[in-house]
Amino acid sequence: MIYDIVLLSAPGYLSAKEDSILLQNVVREDQLVADALGKEGLKVVRKSWDDRDFDWTTTKFALFRSTWDYIHRVKEFEQWLESVSAKTQLINSKKLIDWNLDKHYFQDLKVQGVHIPKTVFIERGSDTSLYNSWELAQRSYGFQGSSLILKPCISGGARHTYKIESKTIPEYEEVFGSLIKNEAMMLQEFQKSIVEKGEISLMVFHGEYTHAVLKVAKTGDFRVQDDFGGSVHEYHPSEAEIQFALKTVYAAPELPMYARVDIFQDNDGQLALAELEIFEPELWFRNNPSAAAVLAKHIKNKLF
Repeated sequence: MIYDIVLLSAPGYLSAKEDSILLQNVVREDQLVADALGKEGLKVVRKSWDDRDFDWTTTKFALFRSTWDYIHRVKEFEQWLESVSAKTQLINSKKLIDWNLDKHYFQDLKVQGVHIPKTVFIERGSDTSLYNSWELAQRSYGFQGSSLILKPCISGGARHTYKIESKTIPEYEEVFGSLIKNEAMMLQEFQKSIVEKGEISLMVFHGEYTHAVLKVAKTGDFRVQDDFGGSVHEYHPSEAEIQFALKTVYAAPELPMYARVDIFQDNDGQLALAELEIFEPELWFRNNPSAAAVLAKHIKNKLF
């Protein structure tokens, strides 16, 4: 069997047999995408990215959906990515994925005029301390307030993400030291509005905005991910927010077929980028099923 597109998932997300809302949502949304692609006349199948029995030369394209276990299998995933990209074309492209996997991409977007939060990058193996990095952030980057966020440059699901008060920095020096030995880290100014108002996610398909959601952290937390009790709400963005999202996707090395642009209002009252997700973002098709048809239309028109 020759397929036009394989929808890429992970082993734990292939079926919704378990009594799990997350699994049910993943399977439902992939079905929405598969149905939309089918209506465009494309042959679609759903596979786990690490399926050793599947012949990847039998599909024209592979579309990333819920390959969310990669963060715990980075080296294995990178090897697979290199191998599979020689056998079929990836959506989004390998060039975009390589760029987007590491949040150093913030620096490229900043050069293109996208407003990003105040950020200090601390490279792997750096001979520095968390306190010295905090001092640098205040002196050279104008960090305000007494709260900071520490997180890895390659991350997902708030892995190794810490909200730290300046007075408690000594308590995190050991954690910081162990992390920086193995990976690059980011230090960012804590953004009050993410807790007070939430984080906005806008979905954009080949430059076409379709819908948005508002992610809100649970009381007493700062992480908006549902893994930590965050909630998702319908949201109608302003024209300024939509234009910010469009500017961001057009600032990428190439126009993504799909993207989720996470934004917020920073401590200075400006719209700022929380993250540009063009690898395997949750796209909330269940909130707007017609958006799956928009994605399918662009895939058919641009790639076939």
